[in-house]
Amino acid sequence: MKTKLLRYTPIAGLLVLVIACSTKKNTFVSRNSHALSSKYNILYNGGLALDKGVEELKLQYQDNFWERLPIERMQIKEQAVMPGDQPTANPNFERAETKATKAIQKHSMNIGGTEKNPQMDEAHLMLGQARYYDQRFVPALEAFNYILYKYPTSSKIYEAKIWREKTNMRLENDAVAVTNLTNLLKEIKFKDQIFADANAALSQAYLNLEDKDSAVAKLQLARDFTKSNEEEARYRFVLGQLYEEMALPDSAYASYQSVIDMHRKAPRRYVIHAHMRQANQFDYKTGDTLAFVEKYQKMLEDRENRPYLDALNHQMALFYDKQKNTKQAKKYYNLSLKHKTQDQYMMASNYRNLADIYFDDAKYLTAGKYYDSTLVQLEPRSREFKAIKKKRENLNDVIKYEGIATRNDSILKVCAMSEADRIAYYNDHIEKLKKEEERLKLLAEKSGGGSTGTEGAIDNVDRPEKFGPDGKTAVRESEQAMTQAQKGARPPAEGTTGTPGGKASGDFYFYNPTTVAFGKNEFIKNWGNRAHRNNWRVSAAKGANAAGEEDLALGETGEDGKPAEVKTAEMYTAEYYIKQLPTTQKEIDSIGKERNFAYYQLGVIYKEKFKEYQLASDKLEKLLQNNPEERLVLPSLYNLYKIYEITDKDKALAIKNRIIAEYPESRYAQILKNPDAGAVAAGDSPDVAYQKLFTLFEAGDYRKVLAESEVAIEQFTGDELQPKFEMLKANVTGKLKGLDEYKKALNYVALTYPNSDEGKKAESMLAREVVVMEAMTFNSKEPASWKILYQANNLSDNKTIALYGKIAKFLKERSFDKITMSVDIYTMTENFIVIHGLKNEEHAKGIQSILKEFKEYKVQEPGYIISNENYKVVQIKKNFDEFLKVGNGPIVATQAPSVPDDPTEKISDEEKQFKEMQQRAAENRKMAKEQQKQQQGKVSDPDPETAMPPNPFQNQNQTQPRQNQQQIQNNNSMPPGMMTPPSGTGTAPPRSPQPKK
Repeated sequence: MKTKLLRYTPIAGLLVLVIACSTKKNTFVSRNSHALSSKYNILYNGGLALDKGVEELKLQYQDNFWERLPIERMQIKEQAVMPGDQPTANPNFERAETKATKAIQKHSMNIGGTEKNPQMDEAHLMLGQARYYDQRFVPALEAFNYILYKYPTSSKIYEAKIWREKTNMRLENDAVAVTNLTNLLKEIKFKDQIFADANAALSQAYLNLEDKDSAVAKLQLARDFTKSNEEEARYRFVLGQLYEEMALPDSAYASYQSVIDMHRKAPRRYVIHAHMRQANQFDYKTGDTLAFVEKYQKMLEDRENRPYLDALNHQMALFYDKQKNTKQAKKYYNLSLKHKTQDQYMMASNYRNLADIYFDDAKYLTAGKYYDSTLVQLEPRSREFKAIKKKRENLNDVIKYEGIATRNDSILKVCAMSEADRIAYYNDHIEKLKKEEERLKLLAEKSGGGSTGTEGAIDNVDRPEKFGPDGKTAVRESEQAMTQAQKGARPPAEGTTGTPGGKASGDFYFYNPTTVAFGKNEFIKNWGNRAHRNNWRVSAAKGANAAGEEDLALGETGEDGKPAEVKTAEMYTAEYYIKQLPTTQKEIDSIGKERNFAYYQLGVIYKEKFKEYQLASDKLEKLLQNNPEERLVLPSLYNLYKIYEITDKDKALAIKNRIIAEYPESRYAQILKNPDAGAVAAGDSPDVAYQKLFTLFEAGDYRKVLAESEVAIEQFTGDELQPKFEMLKANVTGKLKGLDEYKKALNYVALTYPNSDEGKKAESMLAREVVVMEAMTFNSKEPASWKILYQANNLSDNKTIALYGKIAKFLKERSFDKITMSVDIYTMTENFIVIHGLKNEEHAKGIQSILKEFKEYKVQEPGYIISNENYKVVQIKKNFDEFLKVGNGPIVATQAPSVPDDPTEKISDEEKQFKEMQQRAAENRKMAKEQQKQQQGKVSDPDPETAMPPNPFQNQNQTQPRQNQQQIQNNNSMPPGMMTPPSGTGTAPPRSPQPKK
């Protein structure tokens, strides 16, 4: 019997196991077996992974206390909901989803449309939560909806509904969430954690819909019934923020105080920021400032607050800033920056407030550096970023011209010294360098390369001895700091030249000015001054063969072939610096001119952009003391007059009388004599008026544009479009009055509006295009074509009309290819009727002879044959009388003038090299094109990359304004102001005329 029992026991056990593992049989054993395996194996491990993932998510999330906090601590990434995205980098949510899916696939007992495993609702809930935290909200919504559909009597039904509405809110279905959560709250009978979660979710939905009153009511219920201290503290803090937005400061203060009163039950971050929010309501005029300072001093000394010293110091800085105690404010702002923080906006606020302090103190160089660092920390698409960027751009010119003025003043000061004074000056400076180097060396050895709080660095010592061969100083510390700040480097803090607070914000070598300066000095000692290029260790003196002897050159010589030790020794001699000073008067004058123009620009910038009238008048007065070039004197006096009208009426009257007495014919004098003269009634807006004038300019009605632009300039005085009117007038002046008047008009625009785009363009044109045009002479280039000119001063005169008709008839009857005619404006009262496109001078003489001698035409007016190149000179310089004396002579090539660098754009050596490379590449392309076209028997076209920039006189010989250049080719159209001439009579001349000999 026992033998049979033992024999059938394994079979019975196997049968029971098969029955228990089946998901198709609804038995007691199957239900409990699958429920047990699901709950204590798969779902248990999935729950651990989910909890761990949520904890990591909260630790990674950084609250932005500068804005209203969301109810749920969860960072939403926009790209997470995009189709095709990969799962989140957090593997815990993936593991939780895998476990939930496994439980559903292996242990679900869906028999007869009903789920028999009681753990499947929890599996689907875990599946939805994992997808929710994974920020895949649509699949998460499917999981939660499945619970509501399949398990309506589940114990997790309320949780599933709350999670579904949270997912709806993430999908921006806030109105749906409000409706469903409101209905859910009617179903919930017990006021427990589920009730608190439902109210919190409903509060967030109301906030998304901007219904703050309803949100506050629901959030108060969530605060009262939640069992989590962290949630309670968060809800209290958000309530305080909502009260502030609703202009209920007392309720907000009380709500923040309730966070503080939770003491250690509340996370420290909420307590600290609650104190800061209360501080924002402090009355700095009537409040108890002593109690305020005492409170924050205690908080700064509290060990528990060490992770939040950045925020506490920032608040103390704000307190002193409001008290106008800028010294203490700068101290605490730098202390806030000194302590590491992950709050980028706080760092940006520190930098911005420091920049504002220096800006208000008119220390624009330093302010610019702090604004640069502010921009690095701000979100580029924010409004604040754009506002600060605009303010920073206004400082660009100040930083640039202050650097030029300081640098050139130092050069001129040393150049004015006697030889003995120079030697003494540099010997004194060399002693300072040696002491500084020794001090830095000791500090670097002590710090072991770490961060220090030392002041200064070798590069920060004032070095007027850094002169280049062109008589200009090297870039000084202020300019270097500006450049670093523009690249995102940190500006110097108060009392230091390194990073804010006197310490590097990290252990990075280049954040420490001491170690950087020491390293630079050691490099120069070992290697000398080396160019920034490949194979820098190879001596440049060895030329092309140096590469093969690299090992011999290592560490032996400097870039100029001298041993590094010798070169370093030279740097400690006065002769080393003296020989780099400019020696010729031309170099010294050039430096003085650059310095004077910088002073003028600074005066105008301080006056117009920053309203710093004292600084502006100081710069302009100093400029006048420096005996500047004539073109700067009158604009400087006029700007001083405008400044003193505000600050000192007596000085303004004296300067006004001086301008009228010494410059009676100038525009400034006319304005001062008749400030309201010529003002017209307000009509079009400046934009509309300018557009109309520009349309006339494009149409070629220059005379009308000149007259009306003068009226517009007087009418819209002070408008931001005035520089555009002035530039338009300058262009028209050049076309009607010639190069000399054009140059004066450009100079006026450049000096009157130096900070506008038009002023900078005018300055650039004076230095470049005008120089090229001034060098143009007759018979200096091979002509590409020829022209015949007929003077026509009065276009309405019968003789002029008849002349035009005869030439038009001639061109129509002869059907010449590429021969056209036009009426070209020459001056205010003179015009030319021009025949274009003649191949050579003999061809032009033949055409002239036919027009004069054939009876069909009988043109009695004198015609003047001129090459296209000479015609350019005539139109640009308005010197037709001079041409009549010179005539079309033999070609005498002249050397092209050297075009100076654009004074409005200072570029680095690297940029210059890059531009030279571009120019060489363009020349190579042009040569290749010419060779290719020569092989094809074609004439090469000019390369647009190497062509001169356009100017107002460009193509005057061919492309004249539309209204006054009526090109005639096989037609009989007439220019404006002319009557149709009588048709010619007689027989037609031969088709191919021969010139008379």
